[in-house]
Amino acid sequence: MRLHFKTFGCKANQYDTERMRQAVGAGPAALEDADVCVVNTCTVTNAADAGARRFIRRAARVNPGVRIVVAGCSAVLRAGDYRRMAEVDGVVAGHDPGAVRDAVLGVGGLVQLGARSPLDRGHLESVGATVLRRRAGATRGWLKVQDGCDRKCAFCATRLARGRSRSRHPDEVVAEARVLARTHPELVITGVHIGHYGRDLAPRTTLTALVRRLLDEVAGTSPAPRFRLGSIEATEIDDGMLGLLAESGGRLAPHLHMPLQSGADPVLRKMRRWHTREQYRRRALEIAARISPLGLGADIITGFPGESPADHADTIALVRELPFTYLHVFPYSPRDGTAAMRLDGRAPERVSRERGRELRDLADEKAARYTRGRGRAEVEVVMEGRGGTALTGDYLRVEVGAARPPDPSVLHRGRLSGEGSRVVLDTPGPRRVN
Repeated sequence: MRLHFKTFGCKANQYDTERMRQAVGAGPAALEDADVCVVNTCTVTNAADAGARRFIRRAARVNPGVRIVVAGCSAVLRAGDYRRMAEVDGVVAGHDPGAVRDAVLGVGGLVQLGARSPLDRGHLESVGATVLRRRAGATRGWLKVQDGCDRKCAFCATRLARGRSRSRHPDEVVAEARVLARTHPELVITGVHIGHYGRDLAPRTTLTALVRRLLDEVAGTSPAPRFRLGSIEATEIDDGMLGLLAESGGRLAPHLHMPLQSGADPVLRKMRRWHTREQYRRRALEIAARISPLGLGADIITGFPGESPADHADTIALVRELPFTYLHVFPYSPRDGTAAMRLDGRAPERVSRERGRELRDLADEKAARYTRGRGRAEVEVVMEGRGGTALTGDYLRVEVGAARPPDPSVLHRGRLSGEGSRVVLDTPGPRRVN
């Protein structure tokens, strides 16, 4: 059986796709040659839902004989919509790899998991008791440590689709990291809300304790991967984690992606965020004072209901002050079932776009300044596939100057060019383990 996977959305979704691929065990194929196409959907925005539907229709045109199975977050919240599509042969309302395998093999015809409300589901699929062996076709591996979220941000539909926060046992995470390290020189610790890792386990533990185990038991072995934190809330980075970032010698990459969403307290309250502008600001400055260099990113939503020109100005001012090296900026997208749908005062799309453009221009200026400031620095990079780019620990994407294609299976040392956008590698070779 020839299988094609199409993944929309976040690293957690990409990880789930690899579990599905491993469960099915079929060989990969281009869309036009595939017997079955599995579409792992995202529901973070209306555009993500629409993009999945467009892809499904295009897949059926490109390969009229292909069987299409739809899974993922959007399939939880919009299972009926997908079942009504003539092009769809199976629907798995979630990310369970066993259910996807059954749907691909045609067991039971159309498959749907879950009760009427995703939050009321009695069964939530495992977050990964089965060890994932590799992320196909990639040098950077995703290490998913938890799924779901217990927060109730007003704009978020992912919580509705993913359910409550569920953590993997530390032993499972460490075992999987050892396997992934054989083929991936960098492992990204990911999930839906990794800052809540371990709260549901007995005995209770923390993300910091897990990362310390990974650094002690995996990063010190050969081959020795570099670890990187995925998206994590600023207020959930404790002093222990800050110490690991500052003192690990690059084994934990000096890079944080800390969702901000808004730099104005009135908007943060309407978003049902649990931190204030000042709490975020203070923690970001504390982190920057301790870690250098530091790649620092954030998510920001523009045009949220009730966002005034003064609120936007507060966000601009905060972004200008903090040492961000990049931003992900999104216009607000209403999502069915979220609290934000009931709010008035949504900004016109034109205003959201203009505010987003202003933030992106500011982020580009800050990124260019940071990159130039890193010129001539010694760095350790992971290749991005077999192409001509690599990623530094502080999340700079750089061009690679090398006499021959570098080995993508190991980390490489090198020196950045004067403008900081290119790296010249030393003699290729893996990191030495002390």
